[in-house]
Amino acid sequence: MPVVTQYVVVRDGEDKMTFTTKAEADAYDKMLDMVDGLVPLLERSETITDEKTLEDLAMFLAREREHVLIALGAKKPAKKKTSKPADAPAK
Repeated sequence: MPVVTQYVVVRDGEDKMTFTTKAEADAYDKMLDMVDGLVPLLERSETITDEKTLEDLAMFLAREREHVLIALGAKKPAKKKTSKPADAPAK
């Protein structure tokens, strides 16, 4: 019989997600922390009154945090690697 190790992210006594690695569970837990921080900020805007929509938007922003940081100018976008075509003549 195989032994399977699972990591469960629990918030407010509720199982949120199960992972097979601690790193994945920690990353998800960190994302949920970001959601918890974003919800009060978004509530202050008073443009979204539906709680589900508010939480969905907070989750989206947390998932896309790298793009949000780039959009806010807090982070530079990763430079795309340019490779020479294989059949390009050498200089």
